[in-house]
Amino acid sequence: MVFPLYDDNRDRRRFPYVNIAFIALNALVFLAFQQASEEGNTFTYAWSTVPKEIVTGRDIAEPVTIKNPVTGKVEGVINLQPTPISVYLTLLTSMFMHGGWAHILGNMLFLWIFGDNVEDYLGHVRYFFFYIVCGILASLTHIATTYAIGQNPEIPSLGASGAISGVLGGYLLLHPHKAVTVILFRFLTTVPAYVAIGMWFVFQIIESVGMLGGQPTGVAYGAHIGGFLFGLACVKLFALGIETESYNRAPPRYRGR
Repeated sequence: MVFPLYDDNRDRRRFPYVNIAFIALNALVFLAFQQASEEGNTFTYAWSTVPKEIVTGRDIAEPVTIKNPVTGKVEGVINLQPTPISVYLTLLTSMFMHGGWAHILGNMLFLWIFGDNVEDYLGHVRYFFFYIVCGILASLTHIATTYAIGQNPEIPSLGASGAISGVLGGYLLLHPHKAVTVILFRFLTTVPAYVAIGMWFVFQIIESVGMLGGQPTGVAYGAHIGGFLFGLACVKLFALGIETESYNRAPPRYRGR
């Protein structure tokens, strides 16, 4: 298990306005609409992404029975709420919602550590669109995976994990050798980014095997893997023209290791 704490930011050139704005927006939605309000569950079940709604284009506003995919035992009921906008826009709104404190704190830590460096390379505007596109593509991957392996398509999904996974993929390609301080198997150490992020990705693969085997996890590993691969594949497209025009003009100390 690897848990990142911080990375080396001495070569960062730009203040990460967009990354901080994303973190603030996630915190605002979680605290003001999901936690502080008595209608938190109503808000969550109205604005999260439901795979079946995306596939059919039809809003589902009724109780959904949740069964264990292995035992068939009923585990609970989710009261899906009317979505006041097009169901397709939930692909965007769900990116700024979370299922609990551990969920949001873990996601925001990863975004805080890795997002600023990707924004530094891409610039503010490109990073904004890179993050959004990765999040939407990650959600679509989750939807495709849900149907492909026969999971319940009426269970809503939410969280910034897919978009952040895209950020990790971009970071890995742009800064593979940047030093990242991590807790690795209970030891505090510093490793290259390709080790920290690579181990994280391997863990996603391993955990997804249990999901494919029918074991309930409660985590959308399809979104994590899809977001990461899209970020890895697309970051250079978003960076077209940057490498020769601006980034390489920086003094040598700003080029990373």
